[in-house]
Amino acid sequence: MAISSTINKVSLNIANMDRNYYQIHDLTLAQHPSENDFRFMVRIVAFIINASENLNFTKGLCDSDEPELWQKSLTDEIELWVDLGQPDEKRIRKACGRAKQMIIYTYNDRKAKVWWTQQRDKLERFKNLNVCHINAQGIEVLIKRTMTLQCTIQDNELYLSDDINNVIITFELLS
Repeated sequence: MAISSTINKVSLNIANMDRNYYQIHDLTLAQHPSENDFRFMVRIVAFIINASENLNFTKGLCDSDEPELWQKSLTDEIELWVDLGQPDEKRIRKACGRAKQMIIYTYNDRKAKVWWTQQRDKLERFKNLNVCHINAQGIEVLIKRTMTLQCTIQDNELYLSDDINNVIITFELLS
């Protein structure tokens, strides 16, 4: 018997000073059995950074043809494609061809630096691609089956807190 996904309820109160975006999002998210708590929380951070009414989580790890997050227009065009980690060039080329904008969020310092060093020259040709590194050490302390998180973004720093814990997350645009 296969292990089933863990279902999490997440309420996000987002105040993004950099984008003048202020909204509450109530989400129900599945955490794949192979996804660790850190990566799950990085997915939530990627949502917070790009939050909009039309931004949605996809099947993610369960479907290799879909990103972690995407934003579609009313005519079903992909406006934003968000991936995590270090995707290969073929996937990036495909995503950049399908979406108006693609963002890759790297999050593992050592692996991300090696990947970026190897891929930088190849990826510069994609004009609709941004690569951003998220430093989210300690974010796992916030994970619960039901989370209510306060999120404030200012000057590329994300302040994320629940009733007990506060975590500062920085993100750096690489391209």
